[in-house]
Formats: sequence, C-alpha cells, structure tokens
Amino acid sequence: MRDTLKKLRDALRPIYGNRETEAIIRIIFHYVKGWDTTGMIIHEPDLLSPFVKSEIDAILNRLLKHEPIQYVTGEARFHGMDLHVTPDVLIPRPETDELVDIIADDAGETADLRVLDIATGSGCIAIALCRTLRFPLVEALDVSEAAIKVAKENAMNLKANVRFINADIFEWQPESYSLDIIVSNPPYIDECEKKDMEPNVLDYEPHSALFVPDSDPLVFYRRIAGIAADALAPGGRLYFEINPKHAGELADLLAGKGFDAVSVLKDSYGKDRFIKCNRHK
Repeated sequence: MRDTLKKLRDALRPIYGNRETEAIIRIIFHYVKGWDTTGMIIHEPDLLSPFVKSEIDAILNRLLKHEPIQYVTGEARFHGMDLHVTPDVLIPRPETDELVDIIADDAGETADLRVLDIATGSGCIAIALCRTLRFPLVEALDVSEAAIKVAKENAMNLKANVRFINADIFEWQPESYSLDIIVSNPPYIDECEKKDMEPNVLDYEPHSALFVPDSDPLVFYRRIAGIAADALAPGGRLYFEINPKHAGELADLLAGKGFDAVSVLKDSYGKDRFIKCNRHK
C-alpha cells in the first residue's frame, strides 16, 4: 500500500496541494476498501491486490483530468449524510452546510414548520432540514428533471419525507401564506468570474446551476423574493446563499420589497455568504 500512497501523493499534490490531496486519498480508500483513517493506518504495511491497484489507477487518471472526486465515487458528504451526486447536480459545499445550521438555530424547537427549498439540486438542504427540524413539512423544487431524480434517490436512501417539485420558478407560484421558511442556494456566479474558476468546477459541474448573466446577476433572487413576499406567512423567514460581491445590492433589493430584519451573514471564511430576512407581520 505504501507505494500506492506515494504514487497518489506525487501525482495529486501539484494539482490539489497537500491538504486536499490527503482528503482525496482518504476518500479513495474508503470508496475502494471501506477503510476509515484508522483502517488506512492499520493496513499501510499491507500489499494491495492487482485489482485494487487497477481501480485506484483508474480513479487517479480521472482526477488528473480535474474530475471532482465526488463525481468519481458518486458520493458527497454533507451535514453528516452521505449523498449520491452526479454531474447533473452541484457538489454540496461546506458553506451550504453552514446555511442549514443557521436555519436550524433560528427555528429552535419550533415544530411543524412548512419549508420550501428552491433550486434543490442533490436535495442536500431540504433533506438536511427534514432530518434536523422538528416534524417539518418540506418541499423542494428544481427545474432539472435529472436533478430531481438524484434528490429523490437521496431522500429515499436517507428516509427523509420530502415532496419534490419539478418546475421552473419563473412559471411556478406556491399558495399565499402557505410557508414558514423559504431557502435557496440558486445560481449566483457571474459569467465574468468563469476565468478565475478551477477546472474541476468549470469543466464538470452543471453551468445552469452555477452561472448568471453579468447583465442581471440577481435574476433568481428577485424572482424568489417575489415568490416569498406572497407565499410566506406573516413573520416567515427567507434565507439565501449568495455571491459576496452582490451582498449589499441584494440586501437593498430585499428591503425594497418590504422584508424586515435583513441581515448579511459571513461564512467560516469571513465572506458575506448568506442573507436572511423576515416577511413583515
């Protein structure tokens, strides 16, 4: 096994750096052998079979083409859950995990909250909230039929009772006063930012879930805010993951639509990453 570890480190470090390389190696051995970190230490002196070595070589070849390890294994870790992911959905980010915690902290012990997750992708937010909040009624919407299929599979595997809706938010509207929480991590990266992005994101993740036109970067937020202004019950809460460069502009938009207590929140990296607000009572 030691020769395989050296081969992986020598090949991956120039691309991914030391820390990410070690994380990728742990994922590889968990996927191929089922070993956790302790298992890797215990088995480090062992010889790997030719079959296992060939499997690892195939994974390495894909990684050297900048394919994300989560798409290679079909698995992503999020909020203590193992989610299935495909190139039809974004790979859940740690920042989005933080958004779930913000919502859960605000909800406290309140039961039976009616929740809508817009642009659900893999279903990560909706499923995490379904498992974290007290007896919520959770719906999740996405325009992509392929994404909805992935999300439904994840909900079934994790025994989360989420109702999925395959619809375009620009053509769909929930009933008035029918929701207590609306959350969305919509496309928010400006087209002009493509040039600064890593190949593992740009070449593999779905662009429709990532990018917005430079001419109207708040297009999804504006529409979702309009939905929320009617669909949220009085005092209901709206949560967004955002592009830090548009935080001020979006906060002004929400205040202009009559939302109260508009707050911009930072992620663990110190970036303006979330906005939350309330529908006036």
